[in-house]
Amino acid sequence: MSQPKHPSYRSIAVAACFGTFLEWYDFLTFGSLATIFGTLFFPSDDPVAGLLASLATFGIGMVIRPVGAAVFGSIGDRRGRRFSFIATIALMGGATFAVGLLPTHAQAGLAAPLLLVAVRMLQGLAMGGEIGGAIVYLTEHAPPAKRGLYTSILQLMGPLGVMASTMQITLLQSHLSHEDFLDWGWRVPFLVSIVLLAVSLKSRMALHESPVFLELRAKNRLAAAPLRDCLRDPFTRQRMIVLFCCISAGGSLLFFSSQVYAGVFMKTVAGVDPVVAGHLTLIATLALFPLTIICGGLSDRIGRRPVLLAGLLLGAVGLFPVFAGLRDFAAEPASLVALLLVPILAVAMITGPQTAAVAELFPARSRYSAVALPHNLAAGWIGGMSPFMVTWIGRQFGDPLAGMLYPVVLLGLGAAIAWRFLPETRGRDLND
Repeated sequence: MSQPKHPSYRSIAVAACFGTFLEWYDFLTFGSLATIFGTLFFPSDDPVAGLLASLATFGIGMVIRPVGAAVFGSIGDRRGRRFSFIATIALMGGATFAVGLLPTHAQAGLAAPLLLVAVRMLQGLAMGGEIGGAIVYLTEHAPPAKRGLYTSILQLMGPLGVMASTMQITLLQSHLSHEDFLDWGWRVPFLVSIVLLAVSLKSRMALHESPVFLELRAKNRLAAAPLRDCLRDPFTRQRMIVLFCCISAGGSLLFFSSQVYAGVFMKTVAGVDPVVAGHLTLIATLALFPLTIICGGLSDRIGRRPVLLAGLLLGAVGLFPVFAGLRDFAAEPASLVALLLVPILAVAMITGPQTAAVAELFPARSRYSAVALPHNLAAGWIGGMSPFMVTWIGRQFGDPLAGMLYPVVLLGLGAAIAWRFLPETRGRDLND
C-alpha cells in the first residue's frame, strides 16, 4: 500500500480530488444561478414560482443520483474503481458544457426547460457514481492511522467548487451589466468547464487500480451482484441505513443549507445585494478548509463517532437561529459572516471524518455499492431537495423561516439514530 507522502499517493489524491472538484463546480454552479435560471428558463408573473421551478430542476439532478450510484457502484465493484472514475467525469463534464449552449425560454419556448431538465439528469447520473467512487478509492489508498486526516481533503472539493463557482459568477456580475449577464454572461462558467474536464480526464487516465480491488480480483472474491449482496446481508443493510440517516443526510443537509440555500436566502428573503451575498458566502467557505482538515485529524485521535455526533447536534440546534439572524441582521455584513460560521463548523465536523468513516463501515467486495447507494439517496433525496423543500414549506406557512424546520427536524432525527446505532470504525482493516 502506498505511503501517504510518496509521490504516487499524491498523484492519486490529485486525480481523485480534482475530478471531484470538477463535479462539484459543475453541479453547484447551477445552484448558484438558481435565481437567474428562474428568469431565463421558467418565466412567470410570480417570481417565487419561477424560483421554485428552478430549484426543482436543481433537485431533479439530485434525485436521479441514486440511479447513477446503483449503475456505477456495481461497475466499480465488478470492473474496478478506475473504470467508473473515467466514465463519470466524462459524462459530468459533457453535460455541464451542454448547459452553456442551451437556448433560453425566449429563444426556444418549452423546449428550453425540457433540455435543461435533461442535462441536469445526466449530471445527476454522473454525480451518483463519482462521489462513492472517490470516497472508496482514496480511502483504500490511505494509511490506517491517518485516514481521517488524509482523506478529509476529498471533502474540501465541495467548498472549493463552491468558491470557484462563486468567485467566477461574482466577477462576471461585477464587470458586466445586468442585461449582458442575463444575455450571455451566465453561460461562461459552464463553457469554461470543458478545460477542467480535459485536465481531469488526463489525470484520471494515468491512475492505477485500487490495491484492495486488485487483491479481491487476485483471490477471485469479486461480487457478481454487489448491490444485491448488500441488500440481502443484514449487517451491511443496517449500516447502509445508518449511513443514509446520519452521516450522508446530515452532511448534505448542512452543506446545502450553508453553501447553497444560504446564498439564495440572503438574496431573496434578506434583501442582500447579490454581489455582497457572494462575497459573504466566499468568506464563510474559506473557513471550511482548515476546519475540515482539523476535524478529520481529530477523528483519528478521538474516533469518528464523537466528531460526527457533535456535527449533527450543532446543526440541529444552530440552523434556525442562524437563518433568523441572516434575516434580522441583513445590513450588518460582519454579523452575517459570524452567523454563517456556525453551520460551517457543523459541516466540517461531519465532512472531516466522513470519507474515512463511510468506507470503513463496509466489507471490501461490495464497498463501492454499499457506500454509493445510501450516500446518494441521502444527498439527492434529502439534501439536494432541501432548498426546494425549505422554500416550499416557507411559502405554505407564509414565513421563510418556517422552512428551516425541514433540516432541523431531520438533523435531530439523524443525531438520535447515530447515538444509538453508529459504530466506531477508526482503524478498521479495509481488506476485510
